[in-house]
Order: sequence, then structure tokens, then C-alpha cells
Amino acid sequence: MATFPSKRSDASTRREFLKTGAVLGGGLVIGFVVPAAHRLARAQNPPLPLPASDPARGFAPNAFLRIGNDDRLTVLLAHSEMGQGIWTTLPLLIAEELDADWSRISVEHAPAGPAYAHPAFGMQMTGGSSTTWSEFDRYRAAGAMARALLLQAAAQRWQVPVANLRTDNGTVINGSEKLRYGDLADAAALLKAPDPKTLVLKDPKDWKLIGKGAKRLDSADKITGRAKFGMDVQFEGLLTAVVARAPVFGGKLVSFDATAAKAVAGVRNVVQVPSGVAVIADHYWAALQGRAALVVEWDAGPHAGLDTEKLRSDFATMARSPGTLAVQAGNAEAAMAQASKTIEAQYSVPYLAHAPMEPLNCTVKISADACEIWTGTQFQTVDQQVAAGITGLKPEQITIHTTFLGGGFGRRATPVADFVTEAVHVAKAANAPVKTVWSREDDVRGGYYRPAYVQWAKVGLDADGLPVAWQQRLVGQSITAGTPFEPFTVKNGIDATSVEGVADSPYVLGTAAHRVELHSPQTGIPVLWWRSVGHSYNGFVMESLIDELAHAAGQDPVAYRRRLLKAHPRHLAALNLAAEKFGWGTPAAKGRGHGIAVHESFGSFVAQAAEVSVENGQIRVHRVVCAIDCGLAVNPDNIKAQMESGIAFGLGATLYSRLSFKQGQVQESNYHDYRVLRLNEMPVVEAYIVPSTEKMGGVGEPGTPPIAPAVANAVFALTGQRLRDLPLTLAPVAATPA
Repeated sequence: MATFPSKRSDASTRREFLKTGAVLGGGLVIGFVVPAAHRLARAQNPPLPLPASDPARGFAPNAFLRIGNDDRLTVLLAHSEMGQGIWTTLPLLIAEELDADWSRISVEHAPAGPAYAHPAFGMQMTGGSSTTWSEFDRYRAAGAMARALLLQAAAQRWQVPVANLRTDNGTVINGSEKLRYGDLADAAALLKAPDPKTLVLKDPKDWKLIGKGAKRLDSADKITGRAKFGMDVQFEGLLTAVVARAPVFGGKLVSFDATAAKAVAGVRNVVQVPSGVAVIADHYWAALQGRAALVVEWDAGPHAGLDTEKLRSDFATMARSPGTLAVQAGNAEAAMAQASKTIEAQYSVPYLAHAPMEPLNCTVKISADACEIWTGTQFQTVDQQVAAGITGLKPEQITIHTTFLGGGFGRRATPVADFVTEAVHVAKAANAPVKTVWSREDDVRGGYYRPAYVQWAKVGLDADGLPVAWQQRLVGQSITAGTPFEPFTVKNGIDATSVEGVADSPYVLGTAAHRVELHSPQTGIPVLWWRSVGHSYNGFVMESLIDELAHAAGQDPVAYRRRLLKAHPRHLAALNLAAEKFGWGTPAAKGRGHGIAVHESFGSFVAQAAEVSVENGQIRVHRVVCAIDCGLAVNPDNIKAQMESGIAFGLGATLYSRLSFKQGQVQESNYHDYRVLRLNEMPVVEAYIVPSTEKMGGVGEPGTPPIAPAVANAVFALTGQRLRDLPLTLAPVAATPA
């Protein structure tokens, strides 16, 4: 395991590090401390495996922000920037407390190390829409610590009390005199740091950036092409590899003949690795052509008969039989027998690929005493540990250079670090630095997927149309069973991610008699979290089902939800704002339909209203109005951008995306047959933020779950067709007789 700081006092360790930072590079270096409140929360509910030693124990000596003599303020991010905007939001927290000059801030991804462990999860990772809320205190405290030291240094320089001074835009001000932070950085680095408990953070009324936002720091580099993604990594002597993998999950390599592959110009070597056969070449095209020339024999293994239609049928059968109990109250069957009306429905969603724009890639360089890895990853701690195991090195000898991620959506956070593991094996076998690249076809056909689910629900209504009995069964694979995360997510046979949004739904829990059950079949198909995880399908089912209940009760869908959510003010606030801004209740234009949905996920409450039409038998979404209550809105423009992003991502799955298996093989391969939303199909999106002082939630994922039910409900309002399967497919309209 990695080494950790000694048990010396925080103050002495911090003071020594500050002095060392000044000697090594000049300027002021501030370390991060994991707040005690987060340590307590993590200990009480640790959702991820924790290292043997606690990285939150005291001062983290290699995590820092640095103020240089040139006034440049560099922030190291413990999290990965994959388009969600933390390259701007986290520095904004520091800049707020530091009164920094925003034009002089630069950002870098931090290396892998225990100092950068997630304050709540105990490992270095990005996911769960958790970055901003988890770092809100830690990053602000770092800014406040730097400001306190700079004020002390200025007070000594001017021989005045600190109370006489103030800070603004990267300067300390004493009446008419000013000193730039860079002028004070060396002196501040030699001072004794104040006790973190004495730091006074700004009163919210004095915030200049939090709640208002700032110019995004990564946009210019991405627009001009200066930003470095994993695919951009290149250096002298670097080779490129692609891997031939079993076409069926669970298949095994029997033999291969590399003669023709080695004859391809540019191919340097062909080696066997645990995942298949790697073709290593001077460049990607040669590697690809070499792989095509390979002669490989595979043992298809136990899953050669996988077929999605058969799986769906099996899941539907299971949904009608008792499963493992997730939550219950009262006697649902007895209450159902007394209901005035019952609604019964079956819903289904398919397997989905993540299909990020940037295909998976990982560059590895191994020497006798070190291993360097360049990749876009969401799971630095896991990557570092698996690389150490393969190379025989210690984790601290594994350096991970996190690049920008060209999309992640969970795919770059596998519990076994599959693409990093493979790349390390390839470089080790090649005895050379190698960039291993997955084509998009490789990933779509041989990656990890959002699991398919079939759900059966039966709801009993009273004479007033309100639920008095609720039964629901979910059938689909667990994404954590069999992984190191299972002990933290699976309790009493229930994977919490499978039933989130159902077992804790205000609709279910608000029904006096309810019972939710789960089947978690094993299929051999590798599954993984996908943007918004279980909420991605449970939001669709629950909010479509509520629309069915409203229709059965003869009530307006918004008014009906208001009745059911009267004890849930945050749901109501999002619902009411979306309805107001959408103009709910105004009759839809001819040929248009309106639908609405509201769903809580990752601590945030999102409502979306959609306007749709049907053109040549295809559903077209014209307008979406979104409202979110995410608690304190740190960076409003970024929140709105993430709502737009979540809607676009979710619309692809709503209208097009699905994976199908035949004879154990994925049939789709790229964007032409695994459709995602295209530019000309993007609706007009209006995003609104509910003013809130509630506990902060996430924004990267909560925008995705409500869009599918909002669109499905709008389609029902327009056509009368209740579509219960994703992607939404309209039934053919019979021709009118002549």
C-alpha cells in the first residue's frame, strides 16, 4: 500500500511542508486537509473500499494549490475533468476565499495518491455527481488558509496589524498601498500556518463568485485544440497497440497465428496478453491492419447462446414471480383486493453502451523501478493498485497522468480497471512504451454496459384516484455483485443501485401498503454504472407509471403529482417551476403533445416538461423545460449546461440506443447502428435553478432520468399510445380505408 504522513501534529507537518515548497519552487504552497465531518460521514457509510491506512489522517503533504512569484495560482484537481465543469467550479471555490485574480488561475490534474482521496469515499475517483458537494469545504478552506498567510506576510512587511488589511483581486491592500500575492508568496510560505479551526470563511452575502460563476477555464484550450486528451499523448519511441479480444463474453483464446500480421508494414510485435492478442505497431493504422490479418481460434465459452430476446422473455417471466424483498409496509395484496381500481403494467429497458466520443486509450511506460500511465480515468486509486500488482512495483512507484476525458459516463471507472489493466499488460509484454487503443467498435462490442431491466408493477387506487396499494418487481443484473464494491452496495441480496428511485420513491413510500422486490439474474454480460445508474431506468418507469395513474384517476398529470408530493417540498418546487416556465395547462399546438416528469437522484430534484410531435412515424422532441433544486448553486451556468448535457444524453437512449445480442455477440458497433442523439435532433432546452439553501446535491447525472418519461408521457398525450419500452417506438398506424 502507499505510504501516508506520520502522526506528527498537523501544524508541524504543515509548517515543514510550506517551507519545503518555498525552497523547491518558490512561492506559497497550501495542502488540503480532509475535513473531520467528511471523515465521520465516510466512516458511518463507506460506499467504496477504503485503503488499509487512512489518507484523511492529518495533513496531506502532496496535495496543494501554489501561488507563484509571477502571481500565477495553480490548483491541482483531485478529480477528473470529463466535460462536467469541475476544472472551473473547484478553482472557483478557492478563488472565492482567496480573493484571487481569476485571470491568473491555472489548473492541473493531480497525480494519483492517497492525499487526493475523495473526502467521502476514501479513494481517488470521480463519479456519483459528488465532486462539488464533497469538496466544497476543503477547497474553500485551502483558499482561506492561503489568504490568511498572505495577510500575515503583508502585515509584517508594512508593520501593521492584520486587521488593517483587506484583499481583492489578487492583492493585499493597506489604504492606498497594494501588494500582489506573488510579491508576498515566498514570505508567506515561511510563516506558521494558522490552525484550520481558526479560519473564518466568507459570509455568503459577501460571495463574489459562488452562486454567480466565472469564465470557464478549459474552454479556450478545448476550442483551440491545446487541451490534451489521452489520444493526444505522443512521445519519442511510443508504439501503438490494438487487441484482438474474444467475440463472445467469457470466450478464451485457443491459438493464434501471427505470420500474416507480422508481415504488415509497421507491425513490430504480436504478443499474447490476458485479454487476447495484442498487435503492436509504429502507428494505429498498422496495428489495426495487423489485427485484421491475425488468424485466431477462440473457445466461445459458456455464453455463446446469449440472445437479448430470450433474456427479455426470461426477465419478464421472473418479474411475475416473487423476488428478494427490498422494502415493504402493510399488506399490499390485501390492500390491492380492496382497491377501487387497479393498474398493472410491464416496462423494459435495454442494455446500453456508454459510447463516449473519445474511444478508450491508455499509454504505459514501464522501467525497472517506475511505471508511468497517461489516460483519461475516473478511478485513479484502482488504476494505480492494479498497475502495481501487474508490474510488481509499489503503488507509489506508479505515476498516473490524468488527461482530459473525452466523455466518461462511468465507462472509465470499472472496478477492475479493464482498459488500464490491459494496457499495462501490453506494455510489459512488449518491453516498450505502448499506447493501447480501443476503437469505438471494440468498446461497443466488448466493453461494459448499463444493464437491461424488466419491471412489473401493480397499483391499486381508491375512489379518489390515490394509491392505496403498490407492488413492483424489478429484474436485472447487479452492477456491483462480484466486485470489490459489493460489500458496500449489496445488503440482504439487494443491490441499492438496482432499486434506487423505486425503493426510496416518495410515491411508493407514501402508499400505506407497498412491496418492492428484486431479481438479480447473472447472464455473463459485463455491466457497469451508466450516467445516473439505476435512476436511468427507474426514473423512466416511475414517472411513466405515475402518468398512467393520473390518467386512470382522470386528473391532470401535474395536479396529480402535486397531490402525491404534498409532503415533499423540494420535488414540488422543481415541478412547479418547470410547469410554470413551460406554460403547463396551455393547450398544445396542433400536432404537438406535452408531458412532464420529476425525479430525485444524487441529492438533487429535477423536473422536465417536453413538447413532442410525430414526423414520418418518428418522435421528434422540440422543446424541453428543466428545473433543478440542487441546493446551493455554486456555478449556475455550469449547472444549466449539465442539465442540457444530461437531457441530450438521455434523449439518445429515449429515442434510439439499444444493444442486442445474438449467439453471444453484440450486433451493434458504432454510431451508425448504435444511435445517439444527433446535432439536428437537439431540442431547445430552457434550464432553471430553484433558489435553495438546502443541502447541496449533484448535477452531472440528475438531468438524465426525467427526460425519457417526460417524452413518453408527451407521446401518450399526443397519440394515445402508452409506450413502456425504451427506446420509444410507435406502433404502426393503420391506413384509413378508402
